[in-house]
Amino acid sequence: MGKSFLKCSEKTYIYFPKHEAMNPNFGAFKRIITTPVLFKFFIFKNLSAAFWSGLNIHHFDEESCVVRVKLSWFNQNPFRSMYFAVEAMAAEMSSGMLAYAQVHNRKPAVSMLVEKVEATFVKKATGTIFFTCADGKAMEAAVDETVKTGEGIKLTSKAIGKNLEGVIVAEFTFTWSFKAKTI
Repeated sequence: MGKSFLKCSEKTYIYFPKHEAMNPNFGAFKRIITTPVLFKFFIFKNLSAAFWSGLNIHHFDEESCVVRVKLSWFNQNPFRSMYFAVEAMAAEMSSGMLAYAQVHNRKPAVSMLVEKVEATFVKKATGTIFFTCADGKAMEAAVDETVKTGEGIKLTSKAIGKNLEGVIVAEFTFTWSFKAKTI
């Protein structure tokens, strides 16, 4: 477990992080994702549909990711609720950011791919919806396994969308495939 030193006016504190992310580049990726300007640039460049649909990171750490999307004229359907594809984007982003954080600038490089998506739409999505995925540790373990063995690894991840009242509006299950690239 690594340590770092924090200086505060007169005292120096030793900080022991709860857990070191397996990917040494996790911290750099987290900085991009949690800095609003950098995040907007990142999704505009890499995920432009998510940018135009208004997806934002509400929370991000090694264990979970919460993506927020608010109903707007741009992402609504003719029935004045959120278009299902926008919900799918937000759900996939909540799961995918955890996966991407483990493969970001990785040596050896690891490819990631969504192989299967299942969705259940429980309630009409209006207002602000929060999609939560808490499979960060599983993503880390899957990427660690493919790096160690060189074999492809499949992982099933769940993202749940809730409105401001905490009512579930949609549930998504993603099957991810990870494979370490050989040189």
